[in-house]
Amino acid sequence: MIRELKTFVCVARRGTFAAAGREVGLTQSAVSAQIKNLEDALGVSLFDRTGRAATLNAAGQRAVTLAEEMLQLFGRMGSPDSANDFRGSLRIGAISTAQTGILPQALVALRSKAPFIEASLIPGVSLNLLSQVDAGELDLAIMIKPPFALPKELHAEVIAREPFVLVAPLDLEGDDPRQLLSEQPFIRYDQRSFGGRRVTQFLRERKLEVRQTLELDELDAIVKMVRAGLGVALVPMAGLWLEHARDVRVIDLGEMVFFREIVLVTKYLQRQSPLQALFRTCVIDTLTGQAR
Repeated sequence: MIRELKTFVCVARRGTFAAAGREVGLTQSAVSAQIKNLEDALGVSLFDRTGRAATLNAAGQRAVTLAEEMLQLFGRMGSPDSANDFRGSLRIGAISTAQTGILPQALVALRSKAPFIEASLIPGVSLNLLSQVDAGELDLAIMIKPPFALPKELHAEVIAREPFVLVAPLDLEGDDPRQLLSEQPFIRYDQRSFGGRRVTQFLRERKLEVRQTLELDELDAIVKMVRAGLGVALVPMAGLWLEHARDVRVIDLGEMVFFREIVLVTKYLQRQSPLQALFRTCVIDTLTGQAR
């Protein structure tokens, strides 16, 4: 009955039998048959079927929470007795700053705790990583929190908040962020990226007009342009540029400070799987150690 429960929860989150079938690798008729088996076993109908949509009725709403708990308990039955019992692979997606910041130490810790796990790292930008997790091409991803609500079948946990600062050339005088942003050429964090949207939102809310000269999607490249004297930029405190922060002026935004949030995104039903829970522990321990 476990497979029927998994299919039931997937239908509840996807909203149609067809969409659930695509996720679990079944035909629509096979999904329908599994749901009927479950309803027959329980003696209740779980969905109100309207056209192609499958909406949980009152009994279904009660059942889906219990089904999720049962699936979590079932997953825990297969938890390894020790780290050396972990087997398999873990496909990890990550934005560039996570690759050079959180992940090296987290992966070392993962190898130490579970030496027989094969971890593969797939780089990408946040929007693409989100799509890959949703499609099942990645097990999880470390990325910038999207500015929109996630699909119901995905789960995002905020693991870090990175403050934005104003970076300026060393020979540029002045400490007022508003004045520098208004008067100096502006190197913009790509507006199509989740982090770049935070910059655009900040400028709009503060009613700041800037003279854009360049627009780039890599933080390290942006700071290199600032270092060369091409303008000022708003960037988060993250990335390899921090290793050379003395080569630019880093100006705190004070009461205007804003953040980008870094999240660990997984499939909702897999968020408490033993291997993903172990990886999460390695990431949190790494962040805790870096904060000291």
